Amino acid sequence: MKRSGKDSSDRRVRWCVFDTPLGPCGIAWTAEGLLRLQLPEGSRDATRRRLLAGLAGATEVGRPAPWVRSLTALVQRHLSGSPQDFSGVPVDFAGASPLARAVWRAARGVAAGRTASYGELARAVGKPGAARAVGSAMARNPVALVVPCHRIVAADGSMHGFSAHGGVATKRLLLRLETVAR
Repeated sequence: MKRSGKDSSDRRVRWCVFDTPLGPCGIAWTAEGLLRLQLPEGSRDATRRRLLAGLAGATEVGRPAPWVRSLTALVQRHLSGSPQDFSGVPVDFAGASPLARAVWRAARGVAAGRTASYGELARAVGKPGAARAVGSAMARNPVALVVPCHRIVAADGSMHGFSAHGGVATKRLLLRLETVAR
């Protein structure tokens, strides 16, 4: 997914909220790429508030750039039960720790319909034994679906915690949407 040729030093944050089959989602982005993807909260206003928390000065955009419109269409299709490939979505990980960046990049490799454990991701990033640190990085994941934190589970396959509205029930729903369509 290609961005326009804007200067990547442009740190202005733009955002929009859009409808999906599960409710309103929100995205925020910079010239560098996607900064946040907010899954539906209890209402459109709640989704907007959670998306914008800590993003002072962000500007709402009525007609986003083509790559952002393509991303919203991918999210809409994905949340309707047709798994989409988000690997081409540019992500702005500015401000994240090197470990979080490595974990998020590794998680992007877990395909729809599959899961990986926190320990497997820890090993994948060269930090065996750091499953809890991986869990912490997943809890801070700013771009749900694009970094598919819902696909990361405990070593025994159980699901613990999920920061999106609805918690583990939402995590199960996302996994079900991905496997039903396979």
